[in-house]
Amino acid sequence: MFKIAHRKSLKPTVTQIEVVAPLVANKAKPGQFIILRVDDDGERIPLTVAGVNKEEGTVKVIFQVVGATTTKLNNVPEGGYIQDFVGPLGNATETEGIKKVCIVGGGVGCAIALPVAEEFHRIGADVTSIIGFRNKDLVILEDEFKAASNRLVVMTDDGSYGREGNCTVPLKEFLANEKFDMIICIGPLIMMKFTVLAAKEFDAPITVSMSPIMIDGTGMCGGCRLTLHQDGKDVTKFACVDGPDFNGYEVDFDSAIMRSRMYSDFERHAYEETCNLFKKA
Repeated sequence: MFKIAHRKSLKPTVTQIEVVAPLVANKAKPGQFIILRVDDDGERIPLTVAGVNKEEGTVKVIFQVVGATTTKLNNVPEGGYIQDFVGPLGNATETEGIKKVCIVGGGVGCAIALPVAEEFHRIGADVTSIIGFRNKDLVILEDEFKAASNRLVVMTDDGSYGREGNCTVPLKEFLANEKFDMIICIGPLIMMKFTVLAAKEFDAPITVSMSPIMIDGTGMCGGCRLTLHQDGKDVTKFACVDGPDFNGYEVDFDSAIMRSRMYSDFERHAYEETCNLFKKA
């Protein structure tokens, strides 16, 4: 059993928890993830490491309450326990040789992007961060990004906070005048697809995190199967064991988006059942 040492509501449907897991905290690096189970009967879900505190032996994860398991997890109080917390898994984000980086985060994907920005800031790289949300009410981690960035742009689709528009707007403005050693994009699949298209206009190198399509995190379920276009051939990889970071230009986003919708009806049904269970309780 693993204790939830700290719990914080970032938004009504976005929660941050810190779990006591010293072995994981000692090894975890930005870009990696963990697998957890809330209880004996719970499904295993992957969540990206959002930060670690090696002194306290805790690992921070941030999740959005969108399905049955995240609803269960959101109902575990501070001081409560979850069944399993395993990791770190996946490959850490590559930082070697990158002196000037642009981090692009969308929505809850910013929870994954933040530790990457913090790591680049720690090693002395020039960090530009662009974070985007649908509206002001969904903005998270702004102060943390400010602390980890040389410059920060906040975008909202409706213009209710920061600048109006999506993240490709300031990205194109920057790319028209300067070069980055790497762009790292983390967010919804459709957002990453169009960020890659924006980078392509300037032939700028871009890495994307395919964490959004992961399911069980071990490659056994095949749900995170990914088609890459490499050297004129289609190659199959798995986001959890081969990634989650990939060359953005190689990813077949259309097939990934289609596959991500496969479980939507099942997950909605499970979510409704779980919500009804807590209402009755």
